[in-house]
Amino acid sequence: MECQGYDPSAESPVRAPAMDRPHSARVWNYWLGGKDCYQVDRELGDKVARLVPGIVESARADRDFLSRSVRHLGEQKGIRQYLDIGTGLPTMDNTHEVAQRIAPESRVVYVDHDPMVLSHARALLTSTPEGATDYIDADLREPERILEAAAETLDFGKPIALMLLAVVHLIADDEEAYGLVRRLMAALPSGSHLVLTHACTDAPTTRTAIRAYNESDIPTLMKGRDKAGIGAFFDGLELVEPGIVCCPEWRPGFGPRRAPHEVMTYCGVAAKP
Repeated sequence: MECQGYDPSAESPVRAPAMDRPHSARVWNYWLGGKDCYQVDRELGDKVARLVPGIVESARADRDFLSRSVRHLGEQKGIRQYLDIGTGLPTMDNTHEVAQRIAPESRVVYVDHDPMVLSHARALLTSTPEGATDYIDADLREPERILEAAAETLDFGKPIALMLLAVVHLIADDEEAYGLVRRLMAALPSGSHLVLTHACTDAPTTRTAIRAYNESDIPTLMKGRDKAGIGAFFDGLELVEPGIVCCPEWRPGFGPRRAPHEVMTYCGVAAKP
């Protein structure tokens, strides 16, 4: 797979992407079959995939879960607003595409802090005329900044789905990670939902993948958690059936489903009372 890399002529913030070190968003994009990456990202992706053959399928199962969870929220819960933090590089069936197929008036705010993601998001994450999409250049560790900026597009008087897919496990400190999710959910009204996926250390293959990932020259380390630790992110919320499960097992009737090669990533959807 060739990696097309970054277009320096595209609109971007002052800081430039590091081309000599792998980046989690670009490695993830490579595993999903995308081409927006550098050679260092491809090399790390191949290294981890050799050690853990199921990692690519696991990444794609996570992406399939995004589609199914948004379909469920849009069709069954009437959610029309989404705050997608750590969105990564645009690929097929981004949050707004799934949501606006169900309800064209849906409004989606994407959040990431990688300049390559910013450039591609501005170019590709376009809305239906009835709805809206926006992009915030911010880090998950800046919840107040995210919430303030998101309020320009989203109505915080109505339910919002907080999408945290494959991002919270990049916060290594437990107190910080749980605190960030609580602060974000505290700002959302009743009827809002948390949608979260996370690397689960209950599987030996996950521990191998995390170790290989963290031993590479990547600036953001990954912290896997067991199923109970993942469940703690949903404390105080009402879990939607089937609860916390591996991604391919969450409501497979709502869209694409991949057979679990290994139980590597767990997910859950929960409502705020």
